[in-house]
Amino acid sequence: MIHYTCDCCKQPIDSKRDLRYVVRIEVYAALDPTEADADDDRDNLQELQDILEAHEGSEYSSLDDQVYHNDRFDLCSDCRTRFIKNPLGRAMSQQVGFSQN
Repeated sequence: MIHYTCDCCKQPIDSKRDLRYVVRIEVYAALDPTEADADDDRDNLQELQDILEAHEGSEYSSLDDQVYHNDRFDLCSDCRTRFIKNPLGRAMSQQVGFSQN
């Protein structure tokens, strides 16, 4: 039997009693086309992949994580609720937005 643990609060998730939520986060470099490239039919992601593969194993291998990164997390229902309310983990005082009276 597979045992799951919440990646946020580290509490075990009982698959028979509790729901387990999966959060996938994908971060990638935004490749906005320039005006000259707007009519171009090139596959920019393929070109980027070719560049990364050409530099694999060299000093540029750290570029991989700067261009694309993904993660997967298991959350319990309490941590899922907190994540939905504040997905970027900002301080609550920044979110409230009090007026400057």
